[in-house]
Amino acid sequence: MTHLTLLAIGTRKGLWLATSRDDRATWRFTGPHRPVDSVYAVAIDTRRRPARLLAGFANEHFGPVVATSDDLGETWAEPDHRALAFPEGTDAAVARVWQLAPASAAEPDVVYAGTEPTALFRSEDGGWSYELVRGLWDHPHRGDWTPGGGGMALHTVLPHPTDPRRVTVAMSTGGVYRTEDGGGTWQASNTGIRAPFLPDEYPEYGQCVHKVARHPALADRLFLQNHPGVYRSDDGGASWRSIADALPSDFGFPVVVHPHRRDVVYAFPLVADLRRFPPDGNCRVYRSEDAGETWTPLAHGLPQGRFWSAVLRDAMCVDDAEPAGVYFGSRSGEVYASRDEGESWRRIAEHLPDVLCVRAATVGE
Repeated sequence: MTHLTLLAIGTRKGLWLATSRDDRATWRFTGPHRPVDSVYAVAIDTRRRPARLLAGFANEHFGPVVATSDDLGETWAEPDHRALAFPEGTDAAVARVWQLAPASAAEPDVVYAGTEPTALFRSEDGGWSYELVRGLWDHPHRGDWTPGGGGMALHTVLPHPTDPRRVTVAMSTGGVYRTEDGGGTWQASNTGIRAPFLPDEYPEYGQCVHKVARHPALADRLFLQNHPGVYRSDDGGASWRSIADALPSDFGFPVVVHPHRRDVVYAFPLVADLRRFPPDGNCRVYRSEDAGETWTPLAHGLPQGRFWSAVLRDAMCVDDAEPAGVYFGSRSGEVYASRDEGESWRRIAEHLPDVLCVRAATVGE
């Protein structure tokens, strides 16, 4: 069977899709799909055959919607009702979808959505309709969660790979929360994460978490990019410790784990102040091969001394091939790809709108 890699690129003005057969050296692009809409969230659901694409389209006039495609973007379907909506009495409206996350293979029809304002929704029909997870919405901390620079967003949803009762989420600003009973109750899980902008620098909650990634093979190992700080947890998020000492900056947005190698993680450091571009304008992905104890800059093929852009929290990803491909998109509309785990890079797209998210997977044919 031909191996087809699909790369989905969500931007401020539409969605682009790129496919590569076998070598990941040449790419065929289609798009923009729905060029009037912003795309903050996209997912490739490989539990299905053929794979299903889910995209959160946000239109300034009509509002947000989750659309699905079962033919790699040739056609799109969306319900004729508002699939993502708060129940009556909540006095809230969905502004945009920040995250779409298929659950484990044990729940083949379950998809989670994280939204603005900060809420979690669950679908049991493959992403066609959603219900609010009331346990998180009714959490007593909710009144203290405040908007980060990008809004009041639940931007990370990590279903456990084997236990459907366990889900981890993260939000700006609020921090990390976990459930072990399928969403009925939630516990703040921020022990060890510093919040230097608060009077108590190690609060129970209130951290400005930018992104959390779960290792696919080690369910209890998580990596976290904070504002500021880079952390690792080996106990499912119950506690965290810093792994930022060897990085040029502990500020950034994305953090990504390797799909096969248990100790490999990627980050994209930025200057910590409001400039928010790489130190000295050097575009470099940093890779750790020992779970964050040491880091190596990866720059072959990337612009040096002239890259004054940023990579957002969901704008870097890996595919599931061997060797793994690594991808990122910039706020200046460039997309870079590596087919050798970050050793070398090629620019595969330029002059796109502001890149908000990227996702990649092997989908076959």
